Parts: sequence; C-alpha cells; structure tokens
Amino acid sequence: MKLLQFLDLGGCAKLVNLPDSIVKLDQLRLLSLPKASMVPRGFSGLTNMRKLSMFRAHMDGDWCSLDELGSLSQLRFLGLVQLENVSAASFAANARLGEKTHLIMLLLDCTSKLADDGSLKEKEGVSEEEQQRIEKVLDKLCPPLGVEYLEITGYFGQQLPSWMMSTSMVPLNNLKTIFFHNLACCTQLPNGLCQFPILQFIQVSRAPCIKHVGTGFVQAAVASFPRLNELKLNAMVEWEEWEWEEQVQAMRRLEKFVLSYCRLRHIPRGLVSNASSLKILFLKRVMNLSYIESFLSVVELKVNGCPDLERITNLPNMLKLTIRNCPKLKVLEHIASLEWLILEDYTMEKLPEYMRVIKARHLLLFCRLWLLSVVAAGQSGTEWDKFNQVEHVKAYAGDGDNQRKWYVLYTRGDNYKFDSNISSSTIFEEPLSSCMVDQQGFESLYRMRRSTFSYICSLVRIPFFEDMMTRGHTFVDGKVMSLQDGVAIALSVLNSGEPSQIVGSSLSVSESTVSVITQRFVEAMWERAFYHICWADAEMEKIKRMFDKIHGLPNCCGVVHTTHITFGSQNHEPGDEQNDDKLMLVIDPDMKFTGTHFGSQNQLSVLHDSSLFKSCQEGTMLNGSKLMLSDGLEVGEYIIGDAGYPLLPWLLTPYSMEDKDLLSADVPPYQAEFNRRHSSASTLTLAALARLKDNWKILDRAVSSFPVMETIDVCCILHNIVIDMEEIEEEDVVGMEEENHIEQVRQVADEDAVRVRDILSQHLTGSGVDATATKREAAEVVSSVLGDENKE
Repeated sequence: MKLLQFLDLGGCAKLVNLPDSIVKLDQLRLLSLPKASMVPRGFSGLTNMRKLSMFRAHMDGDWCSLDELGSLSQLRFLGLVQLENVSAASFAANARLGEKTHLIMLLLDCTSKLADDGSLKEKEGVSEEEQQRIEKVLDKLCPPLGVEYLEITGYFGQQLPSWMMSTSMVPLNNLKTIFFHNLACCTQLPNGLCQFPILQFIQVSRAPCIKHVGTGFVQAAVASFPRLNELKLNAMVEWEEWEWEEQVQAMRRLEKFVLSYCRLRHIPRGLVSNASSLKILFLKRVMNLSYIESFLSVVELKVNGCPDLERITNLPNMLKLTIRNCPKLKVLEHIASLEWLILEDYTMEKLPEYMRVIKARHLLLFCRLWLLSVVAAGQSGTEWDKFNQVEHVKAYAGDGDNQRKWYVLYTRGDNYKFDSNISSSTIFEEPLSSCMVDQQGFESLYRMRRSTFSYICSLVRIPFFEDMMTRGHTFVDGKVMSLQDGVAIALSVLNSGEPSQIVGSSLSVSESTVSVITQRFVEAMWERAFYHICWADAEMEKIKRMFDKIHGLPNCCGVVHTTHITFGSQNHEPGDEQNDDKLMLVIDPDMKFTGTHFGSQNQLSVLHDSSLFKSCQEGTMLNGSKLMLSDGLEVGEYIIGDAGYPLLPWLLTPYSMEDKDLLSADVPPYQAEFNRRHSSASTLTLAALARLKDNWKILDRAVSSFPVMETIDVCCILHNIVIDMEEIEEEDVVGMEEENHIEQVRQVADEDAVRVRDILSQHLTGSGVDATATKREAAEVVSSVLGDENKE
C-alpha cells in the first residue's frame, strides 16, 4: 500500500475520519475524498499529490486543515470545501495557493446558504461579520498565475475576491474558464473579468442579490473579454438592468450566450452591436424582456417561457428558431433564412398569426390535442393558411408519457403527403342524444334555455374534446358520445344531486363514465369560466345604480352573507379544519354572486381570512367613485352585511336595535330608515341561495367524490350564467370577461366606519326617496324571481 498512487473515496459518504495511516502513503498522487471527511494532521507529507478533491476545511482549536496544504507544491487540481469553517484569513494564507505554480484547476466551495427556490435558508440572512470574514478568507486563497480553471461555489460575501477585480493586482493571464454558483449575498459581478486576456467561458448561476450590472463589467479603457467564447448567466432572479454603451467594444468573439431566470428588461445595445460572432442565443424565463432584434450573426435562437416577449425581428442569418411558451409573441419578421421552426406550447388553442408570414422549410410542432385536431383537418380546417406554405410539417400531441401519441405529417409540393392518426370526429357535429331529454322537455329538465346550454358547451368544448379523444367515452351500447351528451350528463349530476350510479342508469351510461365526465366538467368550468363569479369591476357602476333604484342604497356594491353548504361536509372527520364547510358570498342586485370565499370556522374568521377582506382593507377593492353629498361629505363604495359582521368603512351593518321598538322615539329616524333599507337589500341573499340550491341539488349531498370547493364554485358559476342568459342572447355573452378597471388605493385607515354609516343614513332620510316605494319595488323583484323558480 505504500506505493499506492490513486485513491478515490468520493463515494464513501459515511466515512468521516480518515485513518491516521493515510499520511504514510507518500507516493499518493490522486486523492478524492468524501465531503464530510476529517483530514488528520501530518497530511502535509504527501508532497507527491497532484490531484486533491473535496478537501474539507475544518478547525481543531487553533489548528486548521488548510495548514496541511502549504507544502503540497505539485498540485495540479485542488478542490476545497466548507470554507465557511475557516475562522481567520491567516489560516487560509497558510495554504500558500499562490505558490503552487503547477496548479491548473481550483475549486473553492462554501456550503450554500440558498434554498432550492434561490432564497436565503436563514430568515435572518447572513450577518455582516460572516460576510466580511469569508471575503478575507477568499482574498488569501488567491490562485497562482498559471491557473486555467476556477470555480467558486456557495460564496456569501458581498464582493467577490479582490484578486478578481483587476489584473494589475494578480494577472491571471492563463485563466480560461470560470464558474460562479450560489452567490448568496454578492451584489455585483467583478470588474476585473473583462481584462483576463484568454478567458473563454463564464458561467454565473444563482446570484439573487445582483440587480444591476454596470458599465464596469465591460470597460472602455481595455479590450474587454477579447477571447470570451461562451457566456451563461443563470438565475440572477432580481437582475433588471445591464448597462453597456454601444460604442464600448467587447466580446467580439462571443459565439454562445445563455440567459435565464432573471428580470432583464432588454438586452443591451452594446451586446447586440459588438457580438458580431454570436451564433447561438438561448433565453429562458427572462421575465420582462419584450423584444429581441438585430442579432445579425445568430444562426440559432431558443426562447422559452418569456411571458412578455412580443416580437423577434431582424435576424437575417437565423436558421433555427425554437419557441416554447411565449404567449404574447405576435411579431416574427425579417428572418428570411429560417430553415427550422420548433414551436412547443401545450396551452395555445390556435396557431400564432405570425405563422402566416413564416417561410421556414421545416415546422416541428408540439401542442395540445385540440389544436392538433384542427391542424389534422387540413384544407378544411381554420389553421390551414398558417402552415400550408411550410415544406415539411411534423406536429404532435401527447398522452401521458407518450409525447408523440397523436401526429400530423405534411409535405407540400410534388411529393405531397398529408397523414394523421386523428380520425375525423363527430364529437362536435352530433346533437344531444334523444335519451338526454325526456317528456318534461329540455328547459324543465336542465333548468336552463337551449342557448344557455350551448354557451356552456362552448366554454368546455376544448378540454371535453381532448378528454373524449383520449378516453373514448361511450354509452353502454357502444355509441360514441357527443360533446353535448357529456355536458348534459354533468349537468344532470349537478342538477339532480343523485349519485353517479343512478344518473348513469337513467341515461344508459356506466357509473364510472358519469363520474369521470362530471369531474372533468367541474375542472373545465372552474378553469375556463371562473370570471363569471369574479368581482365585477366593469359593471360596478350599473350595480350601484340598481342598488340605489331598487333598495335605496346609493353607492352600494353588494350584500355579503355566510352560509353552510352541506356538499362534501361528511368527506372529512368532525373538527378537521383543513376542509372547508362554510361559504361566504357577495351578491349583486340581480342575485348573481360576485365573489365566493371558503372557510372552516365561524363567520368572522371566514371574512378575515378572505381575499375580499385583505383587498378592501388595503384599499384595492371598493375603491371606485364616491358618493358626494351636498354638505361636502362623501361616502366611498361599500357592501352591507348582517349584524354578525364587524362595522367597517367598506362593510356597513345595521344599527343595533336591542330592546328598542323601531317606532319608539328612542330610535333616531335615520337609523330606522337605514335598517329598513338594509333589511330590504339583505333579502337578496335568501332568494339567491334558495335559487342556487334548488337548481343545483348536488349542494345538498353530504358525501361526494368531487372536489368540494371547485364544485361549489361551478354551481355558483352556472347560477350566474343562467341569470345572464335570461336577458342576453348567446352571442352577446360569449367572451364576456373582466374589462380593465382603473385602480386607485383607498385610504381605509383614515375612515371612521361609524361616521360613514351615520352620514349615509342621514343622507337617506333627507334625500326624498320614497321608502315605501323602494320597499315595494324590492319585494317585487324578490317575489318575481321566486315566482319564476316555482314555475320551473
């Protein structure tokens, strides 16, 4: 063993203490250690060592393991770990790295202080004392002039070592490759890098404190980065700005640039104009980048997950372009040499419009099944004009692990070919099967008009089509279901509240199919139609006018009410607060729900835990126009709630009338009048809930296999859609999403809730509104709705 030259213990994770006898292996040239190993004293005698990796820096009293490295002058490769253990810079100096003239590769590693998401592991961060100590330690671990490869990992100083700031201090003229990983506290890239004459590769990964890269990174006074060939900047997650003046020459030999996970707004003009050799450009999750243009030499561009990217222009030599998940990209022009376009997006429902002007020879498309089926329609499909000019098209949609289960292959020209394994489907063409409608008639059975049913089908058609294609849903006799059949089955379950087995038996569908279809319907409606129960900013003025006209409450935006929903209440053990069993609703004058909030305790806790409470307290909701009174006072937007809610500037509750007669002289008239109007408007909640539960009887089912919150939300969505469609034709409702609303922050903390209610109430009694007429009109609205329900 004394002649042993190579020893690799890197895989011995449980080996902590190296045997003392290892210091006798004086012929040892290569040693790879486990990361947690303790180095014995006397290690300095192994002077033939050429490669030493994972050497742990540890302290034993006033002795440091780095002391053992001083005499190892033959090292070519050295990897040091856990450098945070070094208590003083003097111990690092004893390693005498600068004297190791044969050293080519140096790895300096501290235990990372970053979590997987890039944030600091310790909530309190890294102390200033720790930062200064590690800075001094690395200053003393200056490599020799001949080092070619340098890697610094887990460093948590604010500034990188001083020997990297200028070649005048340490001329690392042979340095070719440098890596920085997990720089927890570093606030800037070192200015000296640009001066290293043969530096070819730089990679920076995970540097969350760098927000700005200034002009010092590329300097006008020197030929900056004269040999740099590849630059990778990854996970500098707060980085927003890169200054590089166009006239400052640098990176003339850069061939590959990779930029990912940052907030950079634009690529500096200096890089665009100077990187004349750049061939490959990869951009991933560059969050604020809106355009890429004028990279004249680039031949391959990849963009992935850039949410604000809108245009790619003037890349005349680009041969290959890969686009993944860039939903705002609209312009693709002046790329005349394009050979390959690879487009991957599993959310888009149509091919992008820029496809019409693309002259690529090859298109490779990875998309959702719905879009692929439209492409498979060929010349009869709506997307034909966007891809028929491409010479060769390969398009795929996946199913589970098989990303190419469904395909379309197309070749244009003399060798024309069009092939697909997606057969022409009748899912959309087939009408509602006769078994779905009984003698009662459609409207009586489904509690909605045909136009409403058609609109609901349009909302879920894409996910339903994909589900039916992959699962092949059929009736028990083998007949293929249509889209309308699937929607009708799901509505039957929600309408009737009956178990899947009973619904399936009545419609000649298996229990499992009923269950799967209903769950997919709930998921699809929740994902694609949730805006139907969102806070209606765009309609708020109309809502306020209706509350004033019907109930005599000007500037009122809704009624809040908390109720218990039976649905799913027995799916969990009593007292299990992780499951929601209370529902807080905000209701408008049409008895539609403009907000749903779930909770598991009492009415007050549900309110306090809701997004409604947080937004209103912060002044970002109920922050629209104010009611201006004649005496110069004003009342902001508000909702009303019963006495179980707290009185807040934006939530007005009735005056307490305990032990008081409304006709008594002890009750101020303005308080009595406010309470009457408050009570009138509050009857909306009972009528709305009665209608909701009557139409969607599944809400009374205590046990269910469907997701509780999503199912309740979907019933509320359907409730709103039915009301909307009673007045509006289908074509006016489709696409009825939230409109833009100019937000302003309301200073709720400056408002006195008691005073707000008083001045509003006093305004009501002096406004001349006929309270009797208001009360009568409100009663007529409620009775008409309940009357319509009874007729159905």
